[in-house]
Amino acid sequence: MEHIVTNNNLPASSIDAVVSGLASAGYIASRQIATAVYLAERIEKPILVEGPAGVGKTELAKALAAWRGMKMIRMQCYEGLDEAKALYEWKYAKQLLYTQILKDKLGEVLGGAETLSGALARLHDFGDVFFSKEFVEPRPLLQALEQPKGCVLLVDEIDKSDAEFESLLLEILSDYQVSIPELGTVTAVVKPMVILTSNGERDLSDALKRRCLHLHIGFPEQKLEERIVESRVPGISQTLRKQIVGFINQVRTLDLKKLPSVSETIDWARVLVLMQASELDQETIRDTLNVLLKYEADIETTMPQVTTFVARADRRGVFG
Repeated sequence: MEHIVTNNNLPASSIDAVVSGLASAGYIASRQIATAVYLAERIEKPILVEGPAGVGKTELAKALAAWRGMKMIRMQCYEGLDEAKALYEWKYAKQLLYTQILKDKLGEVLGGAETLSGALARLHDFGDVFFSKEFVEPRPLLQALEQPKGCVLLVDEIDKSDAEFESLLLEILSDYQVSIPELGTVTAVVKPMVILTSNGERDLSDALKRRCLHLHIGFPEQKLEERIVESRVPGISQTLRKQIVGFINQVRTLDLKKLPSVSETIDWARVLVLMQASELDQETIRDTLNVLLKYEADIETTMPQVTTFVARADRRGVFG
């Protein structure tokens, strides 16, 4: 078994350092998020990040990799994901090519073998080459273990995979190693920083949760969301920023099929800046509400409230 080398990228010295570091990569983190990252680095445990789509779960992994100057390896989960797509598979084309070479050189390989058992022994020794590391095609999980300088491994939307797939992750998440029958145990050169995300489409196993720190990212409070918009949408005025976030916070109180998330807030703010809007008005909102809301039924539910929401958002924008 190989020795695990501690990551040369030393953990941040404080939670405030994490906040500053992520901000330098364009990610405005709450205290809760920064604390989870700080602890995960210190005790070398994965983070299981749960919450609605669009609140910044995947972006956290991207920002963490950018801040730390490490490669990010992403594994997108889906129903039917198996070992061959997540861990490794054999290079069958290369094996076939080598098989043809062996066939052409069979006389040389068996040359000197005086008995059948001797010939079989030579073939057996040659056949082991076909299941060596040279013929392995590493997939995201194995790639993460083999990174000489470490990496951020993002296991995205783990709740979309089958429950059976979780068992494949358990060894990696607890020991940072994986067993390949033909090769033995492959242990991480440098422990990767692992982030798993879930939108809550199914319950995850207790075994998986035990191996991770839990972090829930919900919709941010208004001031934090304003800072996020300011960071991601350069040139937006303070008044418009406050009005946008104030309006969206009110929309989130409605009974909608999909509440607008932070990603929709950013998209809408960019659209309004592109349209050179200086402040919210009913006409502009009606023209662009499809950027904010993804279902026609949600748009129909919101439309009657636009006048009221604009007035309230305007008061918040002016008096803050």
